[in-house]
Amino acid sequence: MKNTAKPVALVTGATGGMGYEIVRDLSRSHQVIVVGRDAQKLAALAADFGAITWQQDITDYAELQTKVAALKSLDVLVNGAAIGLGYSVDNASAEHWEKYFSVNVIGHGMITSAALPLLRKSQGTIIFIGSGASTKPSPGSALYTATKHALKGLADTLRIDESAHSVRVVTVAPGPTDTKMLRESFKPEDYHPDQYIQPATIARVVRFVVDAPADTQLTDIAVRPRQEITR
Repeated sequence: MKNTAKPVALVTGATGGMGYEIVRDLSRSHQVIVVGRDAQKLAALAADFGAITWQQDITDYAELQTKVAALKSLDVLVNGAAIGLGYSVDNASAEHWEKYFSVNVIGHGMITSAALPLLRKSQGTIIFIGSGASTKPSPGSALYTATKHALKGLADTLRIDESAHSVRVVTVAPGPTDTKMLRESFKPEDYHPDQYIQPATIARVVRFVVDAPADTQLTDIAVRPRQEITR
């Protein structure tokens, strides 16, 4: 009898603007498990797209690892959780540094570690949502930029380490995207959403990565606004 079960995707940062659109798109073909903190938004994802919800902070390392290890299968992991308020070297405390790295890097490393046995079995795909900041930083964003450099380094090394298992490891690096995180970095009168990439566009790029032919992997994808923005 033919197996009709959907492939499984796990998405962190699912209650953000980008995450919501990624879940919307992947739910067309996958059973999606979503990780986020906002109970109301998680409920909407369950109601709208049939998502399985895990209300967790990405820094709940042990609990998330236990939940991932209990899964029967996994085909796609999208590491999308992030924080990005503007801290520079001269105004960031040690606590700020620790928080940024715990969310933007360590959390992804820990959940990925727990997911690797299942992804090796399925020869699945790991997608890290990086940032254009790793190649084109904005003033006053040293902490965020440092974590996105680190995340790219994690992905690049993991790709080498997992090549023997045929696990695809991809960094999708969006430029300025119309999300709450970006809007909060502007004064309202200075923000013009039509200048920025739409979250649904990033979801389409993630879909392109997931649907890539089995004989290839797309390693680094930079997604830039049609007209470059200088800040």
